[in-house]
Amino acid sequence: MSSWLETSIMARKGLAKAKPGAEYSLTEASQGRYHYVYGPYAAPVLTVDPGAVIACETHDAFEGRIRSETDIPSQILNFPYLNPQNGPIYVNGAEKGDCLAVYIKSIVPRGPQPVGTTCLIPEFGGLVGTGVTAMLNAPLPERVRKLEVTVEGGVKWNDRITLPYDPFIGTIGTSPEIEAITSLQPDYHGGNMDLPDVAPGAVIYLPVNAKGALLYLGDCHAVQGDGELCGVALEHPTVTTVQVDLIKGWTLAWPRLETKDFIMTIGSARPMEDAARIAYRELVRWMAAEYGFDPLDAYLLLTQCGKLRVGNMVDPKYTLGASVLKSIIQA
Repeated sequence: MSSWLETSIMARKGLAKAKPGAEYSLTEASQGRYHYVYGPYAAPVLTVDPGAVIACETHDAFEGRIRSETDIPSQILNFPYLNPQNGPIYVNGAEKGDCLAVYIKSIVPRGPQPVGTTCLIPEFGGLVGTGVTAMLNAPLPERVRKLEVTVEGGVKWNDRITLPYDPFIGTIGTSPEIEAITSLQPDYHGGNMDLPDVAPGAVIYLPVNAKGALLYLGDCHAVQGDGELCGVALEHPTVTTVQVDLIKGWTLAWPRLETKDFIMTIGSARPMEDAARIAYRELVRWMAAEYGFDPLDAYLLLTQCGKLRVGNMVDPKYTLGASVLKSIIQA
């Protein structure tokens, strides 16, 4: 166990105390059909106890359909069948009102090079007209980039530019209680948040809305700038290893995240300022409930030192994370 994890909320409140338990491998073969909806209606592919360590073979956001730079995405992709998800994973003992803690242990590329894909898709992105932001302008021409991605060598953009390998889980969440929500949309359950802080070494805390929590995850990115500007990060297939724990009776309205250095609350909405308001309101409430702050004093303090991270500005709902350093609130 990493040293900081020993003092984490997961270690203090989790049933397994953040200690690793049984190990599982969720391969493509054992996963079978990948899912494009978060909901309580799919049969679990795996049932585990708190503490379980699960290595998942994730697909890229296109389930590997884009194979070359000459491919035309609009002719290959079948919208809305994007963002294939591993799972659902049933966690024994999880009930509505609990919290599922997911420690992200590692993310590594898999498959033959070039494993990374990014592209321009018609009427999708942050600087173009879309079906929601309707414009008369013609869509941008489609373009595909296939890139070599390795842990050691990073992302080779061209002969001059190499980006560091900075992976994270783009889409992760638990099942809603009754709704079936597309894996393209983030919301209170998590989902397609595209938040780069959901990375190895972090713990994401997800609300449990259905029995067993029913964890889904996929859509891992090798690197992404704030906002996921064109709508497609550096998508790649991976082996992503997570460790799950269960916190009984810790009821969350929205996902939360913890790292060695900070705590973060995550909101998803349109317009973007509403996502920011959700995130900051939840952070104020967290500081008041568990760190001894008067709510108005927390509001004043966050105005001076709070940080705001843009996950995506392209999905059906936008995602923002509001954070504060532990060194400030635990002083």
